[in-house]
Formats: sequence, structure tokens, C-alpha cells
Amino acid sequence: MHAFGNWLASTEVQGFLSASIRLSIPLLLAALGGIFAERSGVMNIGMEGMMLAGAFTGFAVGVEAHSAFVGAVAALAVGGLLGLVLGVFTITLPCDQVISGLALNLLAAAATSYLYRVFYGSGISAPFPPQFGPIAIPLLSRTPYVGGPLFDQDVITYVAFLLVPVVWVVIRKTAWGIKVEAVGENPAAAETLGVDVARTRYRGLFISAALAGLGGAFLTLVESPTWLDGLTNGRGYIAIAILIVGRRRPLGVLLGALLFGSADALQLRTQLLPISIPFQFMLMLPYIVTMVALAGFVRRPHVPAALGLPYKSQR
Repeated sequence: MHAFGNWLASTEVQGFLSASIRLSIPLLLAALGGIFAERSGVMNIGMEGMMLAGAFTGFAVGVEAHSAFVGAVAALAVGGLLGLVLGVFTITLPCDQVISGLALNLLAAAATSYLYRVFYGSGISAPFPPQFGPIAIPLLSRTPYVGGPLFDQDVITYVAFLLVPVVWVVIRKTAWGIKVEAVGENPAAAETLGVDVARTRYRGLFISAALAGLGGAFLTLVESPTWLDGLTNGRGYIAIAILIVGRRRPLGVLLGALLFGSADALQLRTQLLPISIPFQFMLMLPYIVTMVALAGFVRRPHVPAALGLPYKSQR
């Protein structure tokens, strides 16, 4: 038992746990927001683009304002704005939700690449935005084995974990959460009871997009103080997979994000080991884990009856 404790307290294991948590945060934020969109009946396929826009906004505004906090707030706002834009096409018009989301992803990829070159040129040297540093919580950060990984993190990480119970309370215990559920299951019946279907879906999509933008900002304001084209690297799509694995429930989404974060941290560390496995195979590990989870651990997940279906108000 003493040997196990020493192993758990080792630098390698503590570093792995910290990296697992850090790599799970962007996915957790995006997937938590996605709960509101999907439970209201809107598939937010555009989370990849929203995260990418949030990452660029956090980077650029952070650099210009010399403030990581201002960068994060701007990323929230830009993400939410893109959610409203997507809502115009998927809720008001309404267009196909999958095609609209994919179009937004392509637009964000092109726009962020273009804007970076407009403001900062095409050279390899790039400015570094200010970063959110770790904040150790007194006493808790000294807890054996888990104190450092859990309680010596940045403010966005703490916010992400606090949002898990908050989202559960909003969905399960508030009148608006009940409206979201009703709109996602039977929008026509909800409307007969006085629920504004379009407004409810817009709000759910706005929250989803804003949190996706904050998740993207985490990448440039916490994880990596720089900008690269396509920085999100498919994390928006992984967040959608985590929504399915987690059955659109806050706790399930948390576990799914930690699973992917752990797989990502593992592949990063195994690349440094003297083993003969090509590193390209290790890069595949997080995505293989996600596919296995989708195929093997999801048993008849509950899908909102009206998910992905357009609705025209009868009023």
C-alpha cells in the first residue's frame, strides 16, 4: 500500500493527472453548453467553429487588451454571437441543422486564418497573450495525491467544474429547464402551454455557443500561449461525441470529457517513451477511445424526440 502511495505521488503520475484535467476542460465546457442546445431540439454541429472563433478571439483580444480576463469575456461574447447567427438559419428560417453547422465550421476556419494574417502577418513569430495562471486553493491544494491536480488549477478550470452541478440544477430544478425539456420532446405541445419555442431554442443555442467559445479561449489563454491555424483540431466534434456518450447529462458529460482528456494526456506521454510504436498511432489513441466509447458503452441513449427537426410556430 505504501508503494502504491509513493507511485501515486510520483511526479510522473501527478503530471499525468494534471494534464488529463487540463486537456478535458475545453471539451467539458463545450459539451456542457451543448446539453442546452440538444435538449431543446437543436443539434449544434457548429461547436468546432465556435471553439475556433473563441480561441482566436481570446488570443487576439488578450494580446491587444493585455488581459486574459478580457480575452475570455470576448470569446464568450463572440461564441454567443455565432450561436445567434446559427439560430437564424436553424430556428428562424429554418435550414438543415447539420449543413448549417458544417458551414459555420468552414467559415470559422477560413475567417480565423485570414484575420490572423491580417493583424499579425504570415511570419512564424507571433505575440503571446497573457495567461491564466494556477490558483492554489488553501488547504485543499495540499490534499495528498489529488490536491495538486484538482486544486491548483486556473480559474477557467474551476468554473468548468462548478458548472457541472449548476447545469444539473438548471435542467432539473428550474422552470426554464423544464421548458427546454418540453421543447426538445414535443414543441407543438409546449407551445400550446404558452412556451415560446423559438426563444427557448435561441437561449439554449446561445448558451451552447458561448461556452464553446470559452472552451476555445482556454486553448490560447491557458493551454498554449500561441495561435495555429485549426488550433481546435476537431475538439468541437469530440464534444458532440461526449454529449452522446454522456447521454446529455452533466455528470455523464464530465466523465466523458475526463476519459478523452486522459487518453490525450496518455498519448502525449507515451510519445516520449523509448518504445517502437510509431507516434502516429499514439496520436490516434484519443479518437479511438472515443469511437470505442460510442460503439461499446452507449446503450440506447435517450435522444430528444424533436432533436434536429425544424419547427414552425402555429401562432
